[in-house]
Amino acid sequence: MPPSKAPLEDLRREIDQIDNQLHDLLMRRAQVVERIGAAKGPGGIFLRPGREAVILRRLMARHTGSFPAGVVVRIWREMISALTRLQGPFAVAVYAPEDRRGFWDVARDHFGSFVPMTAVNSPVAAVRAVSEGTATVGIVPYPAEDDADPWWRFLVSGDVRTPRVVARLPFGGRGNARGEDRDALAIGLIPHEPTGDDRTLLGIELGGDLSRGRFKDMLESVGLPAVGFCTWHARDLHGASVHLVEVADFVDPQDPRLSALVERLGDIPARVNTIGGYAVPLRLP
Repeated sequence: MPPSKAPLEDLRREIDQIDNQLHDLLMRRAQVVERIGAAKGPGGIFLRPGREAVILRRLMARHTGSFPAGVVVRIWREMISALTRLQGPFAVAVYAPEDRRGFWDVARDHFGSFVPMTAVNSPVAAVRAVSEGTATVGIVPYPAEDDADPWWRFLVSGDVRTPRVVARLPFGGRGNARGEDRDALAIGLIPHEPTGDDRTLLGIELGGDLSRGRFKDMLESVGLPAVGFCTWHARDLHGASVHLVEVADFVDPQDPRLSALVERLGDIPARVNTIGGYAVPLRLP
């Protein structure tokens, strides 16, 4: 007699039941998100990268079994982005010229299949799209020391319409990104929130000559040791300069360490701006 198919059919019925339960929970989650959107009202902040990072870290901390952790992240990223769109308009401007399509792939992996995305040919165009409201989020390259005309200098401003860095991509592995192995930053008109494991980006304008080594020593002396450092000189190597300093901590705009740095600089004219930050990405196996 042929082996009974009953056990296999039972297992398939169990899978169908699990699928129904997952679907029920997904619809229930959507209903809760709609209630959250209604509670926030018009003008409420509906995109919260810090909160999203906390959710994914919590899930990864409890994840066990053979199902790939990276796929769990991808599923939740798809769900989070789709449900975010229920709360308000959501569009992404991605720096993705013909020879840098990897940034498009990283953005699509992060924001999911259905969020509208537009490719722009320069990082500054992505900054402008967010400032002008044609995009909710802009995707720009992670800063590099050799960037001749860095986009980040346009974020060194106190204007409320100036975007801020809100996330670093990829958050949960490179996925299917083509070619490009440089990380990206997401910018938006939303606040940087603490998550417990953060980086903050400071934009510091100096009006006088100061060596990089001495400047780093000053940063460390006030409790802001730099883990990343880029410089753009406005005119020449001895004139005004703008520095991008990455700090391994959450730094609020009112953090007393910032005023302590200005005092430490003494007679050197200085303006210190927090230009956002990001939750440290997951380290998946």
